[in-house]
Amino acid sequence: MVKKEMIAMLLAGGQGSRLGVLTSDVAKPAVAFGGKYRIIDFPLSNCINSGIDTVGVLTQYQPLVLNTHIGIGIPWDLDRNNGGVSVLPPYEKSDNSEWYSGTANAIYQNLRFMENYNPDYVLILSGDHIYKMDYEAMLDFHKQNQADVTIAALPVPMEEASRFGVVVTDEDNRITEFEEKPPQPKSNLASMGIYIFSWPVLRDALITLKDKSNLDFGKHVIPYLHENDKRIYAYEFNAYWKDVGTLGSYWEANMELIDLIPEFNLYEEFWKIYTSQDMIEPQYIGEHAKVSKAIVGAGDRIEGEVQNSVLGAGVVVEEGAVVKDSIIMKNTVIHKGAFVDKSIVAENCEIGAGAQVGVGEEAESKLNASIYSFGLATIGDNSVIPEGVTVGKNTAIRGVTTLDDYPNKELESGGYIIKAGEEA
Repeated sequence: MVKKEMIAMLLAGGQGSRLGVLTSDVAKPAVAFGGKYRIIDFPLSNCINSGIDTVGVLTQYQPLVLNTHIGIGIPWDLDRNNGGVSVLPPYEKSDNSEWYSGTANAIYQNLRFMENYNPDYVLILSGDHIYKMDYEAMLDFHKQNQADVTIAALPVPMEEASRFGVVVTDEDNRITEFEEKPPQPKSNLASMGIYIFSWPVLRDALITLKDKSNLDFGKHVIPYLHENDKRIYAYEFNAYWKDVGTLGSYWEANMELIDLIPEFNLYEEFWKIYTSQDMIEPQYIGEHAKVSKAIVGAGDRIEGEVQNSVLGAGVVVEEGAVVKDSIIMKNTVIHKGAFVDKSIVAENCEIGAGAQVGVGEEAESKLNASIYSFGLATIGDNSVIPEGVTVGKNTAIRGVTTLDDYPNKELESGGYIIKAGEEA
């Protein structure tokens, strides 16, 4: 193996349970975003745009869609003999088989992969954030400060700081205190879960702490290094960064893409976001169709009306159907006369003719009020909604449903239908 200056380890095993039925069959990093992409495309594109050509992607929960999407890394120019992209699931060892049980434990279980490249530096990334970042600039900062660890940090409103790992720095940006989700934060600089480690420091810490249960960077590794007087610095990041971990933030981030001047621009030439796309047919917009302020994917056929929405590839909106303020993912069909408002409809779904989705007054979810809120109707992969039914707000549907599932042809706001054998 040729020695690498810096390799990236991308944590992509997350279940993303706060995305509800959207992540029943797919890991959160594989969820569609922006009509064309999957969430993991953003850190992968950042890597190749930053000159990093060796990336280990650590998978665990429902990895099939993710593995298929990454393949051998061609869209990101990561199909290389020396380096490139490697998918790293947990594997059976001679003495035991062990799931990844914490962010740092997952990295520890792949020490041998990293040793192959004997890097000077290791970049640790999360696979579930939307942002553009030049990791090379962060590495330059790390070297200038002769740091052992550099943590990317983002200023957040003080009232939100307790949701994050918070860093307190001196005038040289050296971290003097690190608090994981503190009730009374002393700073508003939040850790983004992006770390550059000098390789010997990372290796020694992981080996020393390997027996801790649920070994985690924020809870264990960083505090341990801090106690041992390692040089830990904060690299301040002031551009767009979105954790799309809730249905509300996921819906908002998609809707922001269609603003007149989007805060997060997918059209920049100098920092492209790459993806694997199997659909190459052109879109078709019918004679009587109306489309305003929308992202329309490859191979879409629109005969009805689309307003303020994000459509994935291969979506069909039939005559008389209206889609408004919604995210419709790949290969979903909205049949004649249906009305879909403020909804997230996952891949390969069918909305029956004349059905109304996302309508009526809001009511609290009976399934899980902390997940199914924001006034959204959320429909999981491969679901079918029969014709002529009404579906309210803060609802969840998963599976092939029939008229028998809808008393009086209605799923009231706050209600849910999760078919037997399916998960919420």
